[in-house]
Amino acid sequence: MELLVLVIGIALLLLLIIKFKMNTYVALIITAVAVALGLGMPPAKIATSIQNGIGGQLGELALVFGFGAMLGRLVADAGGAYRIAHTLINAFGKKRIQIAVVLASFIIGIALFFEVGIVLLVPIIFAIAAEAGVPILTLGIPMAAALSVTHGFLPPHPAPTAIATALGAQAGMVLAYGIIIAIPAVYIAGPLFTRLAKKLAPDAFKRRGNLSALGTPKKFKLDETPSFGLSVLTSLFPVILMAIATVYQLVVHGGKVPKVPGLMDNVIAFIGAPSIAMLISLLFAMWAMGWHRRIASKQIMNTLEEAVKSIAMLLLVIGGGGAFKQVLIDGGVGDSVKNLFMGSNISPLILGWLIAVVLRIALGSATVAAMTASGLVLPLMQSAGVNPALMVLAIGAGSLAASHVNDAGFWMFREYFDLTIKQTLLTWTLLESIISVVGLGGVLLLNLVV
Repeated sequence: MELLVLVIGIALLLLLIIKFKMNTYVALIITAVAVALGLGMPPAKIATSIQNGIGGQLGELALVFGFGAMLGRLVADAGGAYRIAHTLINAFGKKRIQIAVVLASFIIGIALFFEVGIVLLVPIIFAIAAEAGVPILTLGIPMAAALSVTHGFLPPHPAPTAIATALGAQAGMVLAYGIIIAIPAVYIAGPLFTRLAKKLAPDAFKRRGNLSALGTPKKFKLDETPSFGLSVLTSLFPVILMAIATVYQLVVHGGKVPKVPGLMDNVIAFIGAPSIAMLISLLFAMWAMGWHRRIASKQIMNTLEEAVKSIAMLLLVIGGGGAFKQVLIDGGVGDSVKNLFMGSNISPLILGWLIAVVLRIALGSATVAAMTASGLVLPLMQSAGVNPALMVLAIGAGSLAASHVNDAGFWMFREYFDLTIKQTLLTWTLLESIISVVGLGGVLLLNLVV
């Protein structure tokens, strides 16, 4: 009964978003209420369940995402991202230009949300492709692969951070394992897949793109932008802090939390917590991309305000995903899924991936798919004793699969590279699916080791 209500609920969510073009946040809350009633929850407790879901989901995430958006916008507006891209491309030369684009996109992608990263990098990609005399899609596919992998696997991005919070996984471990999986995933779905894409959709590589969709791109003079070293350091600062905490815990305590933490343990744990790491990184970015370059405080604050406006709806959608997840848990759907697969030989990691894939295909949003899947697999994960960090990455990989017409990323890629629907399915949809499958493979291999 509970599973039937879940299927009907997902169908309702899909109908509201696709057919009636309803705002995703509003659709999530309506669906959560409808599913709660269908599951027989007392009406008086439904509002409490939804409030707990939103509050529990956004508690730490509002800090992480808010600071992350501000840091990314500071790096972008100062020309730091522009400097990173051009320096790497000049260093690698035309023969290894795809690898340069992957590295630049990966570094920039850690600091910026997926949509912002695409908007920022596409004009740079177009300019470099023209200069190197290569089709724009030859560089566009590696760029999209790198941005997508950081979006799906690496904190402090929304989906992996949100799933880590929901499943109680340590963000530093998710980051460490995520980077191990990300490297082969980006290479296979980027430079390697580009060769296959040329055979599958040769006409797509003749397209010249559509920069008008971006509005008027901001132009930079290279000598007026921050140095390469400072730009990279600022972009990677939160990753460095979380990595320090993870390495310290592995080396000093064998990966376990000490029963009686000492002074150094407390200090390292403090700076490695995602919210504090992002706060410290933001303060550094305000200096490196602002005051250090003699930019007035008022201008810096304006940049921060604009950054927050750009993620307001994303935060609400994540909160809505948390509400839906909480209703599923409180209504007993999680236990039903656990009972359904209790005697199954399917690995909980594969199951988490599969659930996320189905939700991604149905709903479009990677973040919503990941959040809903995390609520469903939590009981299974706990009963099977699965490593929470690996489950985060399995769900993250599943949430990237088969992006199609109900995903904003699909339309962004199509619009900027001026492709037909068929060409977008043969390039963008396939590269997302490759990342998803390679990601799952990496998780299963890591599960044999850790």
